Amino acid sequence: MSLFNEQNELVAKIRLGEDSVLEFKTVSFQGNRISGPHRNSLADELAAMANTGDGVCVLGVNDKTKAIEGIPIDQLDNVETYLRQICNDIVQPPLTVKIVRMELPDHLGNQCAVIKIDVPRSLFVHKSPGGYFKRLGSSKREMTPEQLARLFQQRSQVRFIFFDEQAVPNTDFEQLNPELWQHFVPSHLQEEPRLTLHKLKLLTTDQDTGIERATVSGILMSSKHPEHYLPNAYIEAVHYRGCQRDAHYQLDHAHIVGPLNQQIREAFRFVKRNMTVAATKQPWRIEIPEFSENAIFEAIVNAVAHRDYSIYGSKIRLFMFDDRLELYSPGTLPNSVTIESLSMRQATRNELLTSRLARCPIFENEIKRQYLMEKRGEGVPIILRESEMLSQKMPVYRLIDDTELLLTIYSAQLPNHP
Repeated sequence: MSLFNEQNELVAKIRLGEDSVLEFKTVSFQGNRISGPHRNSLADELAAMANTGDGVCVLGVNDKTKAIEGIPIDQLDNVETYLRQICNDIVQPPLTVKIVRMELPDHLGNQCAVIKIDVPRSLFVHKSPGGYFKRLGSSKREMTPEQLARLFQQRSQVRFIFFDEQAVPNTDFEQLNPELWQHFVPSHLQEEPRLTLHKLKLLTTDQDTGIERATVSGILMSSKHPEHYLPNAYIEAVHYRGCQRDAHYQLDHAHIVGPLNQQIREAFRFVKRNMTVAATKQPWRIEIPEFSENAIFEAIVNAVAHRDYSIYGSKIRLFMFDDRLELYSPGTLPNSVTIESLSMRQATRNELLTSRLARCPIFENEIKRQYLMEKRGEGVPIILRESEMLSQKMPVYRLIDDTELLLTIYSAQLPNHP
């Protein structure tokens, strides 16, 4: 929810001066070049707000005198571009803000153009050029190691709080599509939708602001465009000719977005569309696929269900080659699971998310079950067993730099194919 949307409300707040949720900055120019505020300084201020809570920065107001000085109309586009470059290129991970152009009266009553930057409390912990900052009153303060550790804990990047139950900034009830969340509601249940969504933990009340927000699981499962709020929640799929990653030999590519059930469906269809299926007559026709469809389906579901959505800048990657399929899933193994115990242990990073996938209807007749997940710990054994039966090679799991899980499934040797 944006703060100070009405002109009168914002003017009244400016008169009172800066505080923990409001910051002013004069915008100065040398010719057409913006000379102030400095990029790094503004990046520090915006990151501090995102690390603390919802805040507003107004460009075009003097922070010392509280005078509304404005921005030349012909420079507004230039200033907005400057802002977006700061948020995308200087703050890490990139900062999502809302940029609003407004007019406010100066001391003579003349309307002056200003830019209001709405900075929501972020799901992530942001680093700016000066370090890690937090807002304290009307100024920013670099966080101590203890404060930083506590903030990482609160933002679920050390797993004390389940990330999939976190409130997503700039969302509300309207982002959750009934066509999608009705899958999870028992047919006999008749109650107010908001109450139902709170019970399902697809909707929550933000503890910091008291505002109703969609949860991470709500956005991933019940929003038609989760990538608008969680930019890395998608699958990159590429089919290459040959056995190496080389853009010159790319045969097919898909940027798979949408709710998770749709991503699973489209990724599964991508593999089916691109894999080779041979046939023999003995004496009847027998089709032999390059990969086991059951194994591929389980691998995609596991990658989507168990990936670490709190890692910014990482996506699921699916690569097909002549001799194998590679599936990269962001995040290390959950709990105390090891590569060696994968086929024997059942553990999940995203308990809420897997529970919802276990209530999501299947989409392909070839997969003989009712829901996308069955939560019986059978996924990895199916991947290993069916793939080895087909290719005579055991699939291999590898943990890369303790941040990404790679599954390699080898192609079957098909009759009449080299």
